[in-house]
Amino acid sequence: MFAARRLTSVPRTLPRRALFHNTAPAFVQKGDSIPDLDVLVEDSPGNKVNLAKELKGKGVIVGVPAAFSPACSASHVPGYINHPKLKGAGQVFVVAVNDPFVTKAWGASLDPSGKSGIRFLGDPAGKFSEALDVIFDSTSLFGNKRSKRYALVVENGKVKEAFVEPDNTGLNVSAAEKVLG
Repeated sequence: MFAARRLTSVPRTLPRRALFHNTAPAFVQKGDSIPDLDVLVEDSPGNKVNLAKELKGKGVIVGVPAAFSPACSASHVPGYINHPKLKGAGQVFVVAVNDPFVTKAWGASLDPSGKSGIRFLGDPAGKFSEALDVIFDSTSLFGNKRSKRYALVVENGKVKEAFVEPDNTGLNVSAAEKVLG
């Protein structure tokens, strides 16, 4: 009974700002430049990749929350690897908030021969993903902040089309068939 009385003394309503966030999402959009950062890594920590400099002409950047996660490994990335229009897409990069050893092993497991030409990059501290404003707090699932699932069609260093999953990790708008046609 004491606990019940104690609970009734708690205010019945909380300030509106405490319940939800009402700012519009500002994540990467059509027309944005690819971040000019030396934070992505390929195969080892010393092999830095700057996509603003590396991605010439046209290409696709596929962002995933985590290497080896179920949707990323079973359908999202394999959808790109096996898509008939992949070769016409230009350079294709998969970016995951993981270290380069993990993304290297993941790439080798998904595309053992490397025939697809897709390059797997680690974003160990999430700095590239943060610059695109696609970071979300996934502490309950992955233990830290991760990237939303997305795909960016890039042309001459600018985002031509942005396909960002509205629920962060779902697999709908960023699927290969939606992005590559």
